[in-house]
Amino acid sequence: MIHEIKYFSLPIPLIEEQKVNPLTKDLWLIEIGEIMVGKGTIWDPGFLDDKNMLIYCTTGQGIIQISNEQIPISDEQFIIIPQKNHIKYYSVIDKNSDLFIACFNGRKTRYFSNEFSVVRNLIPSVNNMVANREMLFDEIFNNLSKGFHDENFEYINFCFGHLLATFIFAHKTSEDLAYETNPVVRHAIDYLSKNLDKKLTLQQISNKVGYSPTYFTTIFRKVTGYSPLSYFSHLKILKACEFLDYTNIKIKEISFKLGYTDPYYFSKDFSKRMGLSPRHYRYRVNSRQVDSDKFL
Repeated sequence: MIHEIKYFSLPIPLIEEQKVNPLTKDLWLIEIGEIMVGKGTIWDPGFLDDKNMLIYCTTGQGIIQISNEQIPISDEQFIIIPQKNHIKYYSVIDKNSDLFIACFNGRKTRYFSNEFSVVRNLIPSVNNMVANREMLFDEIFNNLSKGFHDENFEYINFCFGHLLATFIFAHKTSEDLAYETNPVVRHAIDYLSKNLDKKLTLQQISNKVGYSPTYFTTIFRKVTGYSPLSYFSHLKILKACEFLDYTNIKIKEISFKLGYTDPYYFSKDFSKRMGLSPRHYRYRVNSRQVDSDKFL
């Protein structure tokens, strides 16, 4: 059984537009998805004619067949398969496989094609300073659901370039191994992401992952480059940008939705991280939309 948890295949006319768009012609996304391959099931995506494919196994285990070669892959491993190959994925008989996949192409791919040697030598999918690749996948999925207008798709492709770099250059970041050996950081980030409406303390976060505040802060900072509370604030500001971009919710209400008891402090925190106030940020976005409407 193959279950598509979420999957986007971009329209061919849109892909053709990205091939000539100065901002996207170097690297463009073709398909992206999250699928579950049932135990003992064969997934056959077919021949990769004009696209490269990233396969990231988050849980499970299987065999990837590339032409006549068979390569084992298991949880927290990835592989990048170059175009002009026929591939199949065989899930083991006793466990489902959860896969993130992305198909892409562009002029830049030929410059880092040497990194496609992972087809033959799988590299463990250790996490770098991004700390959570699945957050980037989610960001791409969320924005694809908002439509295919030029500005949105340009943003999606930039996000994908960032995501792809976290795989290709994973082995070049020494902090990666620390993250892999401390899955508690991933657990903490998941917890923070699900509680953006709360005002959490360092003690509460530390208790959640079972470490003392001092030790937890040390390993969290080593992996992400931020203290836990600073990272939490960063996540809140990213969510605030989403509210300001796509809703008409009042700034005061946004601050309450994100666990700020004082709207003034929210504005101060936002300005510190974004370089302008929430009000000016929203005005800039709205002004840009008005300017673009002039050309419709």
